[in-house]
Amino acid sequence: MRHLSRLNMFCLPGRLWLLAVFATQWSVTMLPADEPAAKWMYRPELLRPFWQGPVVTGESVLFLKSDADQPPQASVLFPVDEVISVQNSAGDVTWESGRDYIWNPGSRTITLPAGSGIPRFTDADLRRPAGSQKYRLTHRDGNGEIFFGAELEYAAMQVCITYRRATDAKWNGPLPVYSPQQLPRTTDKLRQSRPLRVVTLGDSISDGSNASALYDQPPFQPPYPELVRRGLDEMTSGDVTMNNLSVGGTSTDWGLKQVDAVVSGKPDLVILAFGMNDSAGRTAEAYGENTSGMIAAIRKQLPDCEFVLVASMLGNRDWTTLRHERFAEYRSELLELAEPGIAVADLTSVWEEFLKRKKDCDQTGNGVNHPNDFGHRVYAQVILSLLRKP
Repeated sequence: MRHLSRLNMFCLPGRLWLLAVFATQWSVTMLPADEPAAKWMYRPELLRPFWQGPVVTGESVLFLKSDADQPPQASVLFPVDEVISVQNSAGDVTWESGRDYIWNPGSRTITLPAGSGIPRFTDADLRRPAGSQKYRLTHRDGNGEIFFGAELEYAAMQVCITYRRATDAKWNGPLPVYSPQQLPRTTDKLRQSRPLRVVTLGDSISDGSNASALYDQPPFQPPYPELVRRGLDEMTSGDVTMNNLSVGGTSTDWGLKQVDAVVSGKPDLVILAFGMNDSAGRTAEAYGENTSGMIAAIRKQLPDCEFVLVASMLGNRDWTTLRHERFAEYRSELLELAEPGIAVADLTSVWEEFLKRKKDCDQTGNGVNHPNDFGHRVYAQVILSLLRKP
């Protein structure tokens, strides 16, 4: 069974405390290989990179009516050749083309006509009056606070679209590159079907915040570490284990204290995924030093261990607490550490390109700093692409 337990809230120095107080308080025990399939139905297309192949599966959007004279609209990542399905996030409601939504070939915009059954919202629905929420999430324009969804509130507002993209549609941002030389030992183990032990160490994103499985709600999708394990399991007949040590509200200074816990599992591959909580106050130099320190301390005991360093998704640009420029600076620090045995999963660049094409609310899990189910799949897709041939 999945075990869910509340974590006691704790304080962090300086401005980091605000991130900690509302970071997800769920601690996840990773499931054996057969348990997620009891509710979550694995399908290969869910872990196929969204930038590959003709079909984009289950891309999330939130329909907004920003102008009184315009119908509610949402944009997808690529120009559309054909809309295959439009469903709610749970996957148990499907809407009808023409009656519930309208789209034009070659456009990225989908529109809701009068009488549509698809949920639609206004900018005001994504805000709350100042001081009305448990946690203060002041909007950058000073007009109230960002609406915070602790569990699946945003998923209930979002819609998942599966579509065939235009044949000439391009992804302009940087993409992960399969390179056996980057993670040679891990790649060899997968090729030779030898056992592979993976440890993930990170903050609330890696802990699984706002993934539907944590709240025992459909579609019951696990967070990205388990998706990575599932994807790796498809690549080999060897045994793949994932030990997720991530805890919500943490940052790289906490990670430095977890080396013994990481080493105790004798991992072949460690996924280090921090940055969201660091971004409220830690300099890029300190972030890089802490990350380098974790690698060095783990390799002191496990010299053959390899690493995937995750450059974090972006938090909501409208939240005053985040130092948004930090994310690109942290990515640069991680890229400086890359070498044979250390690869970078650049989610920062993916989110930068997302936000050129879509709104933050389209793929947020809580409105502020977590991904939804679609975002967790994107995390897994980027990480798996470092180890899997296109």
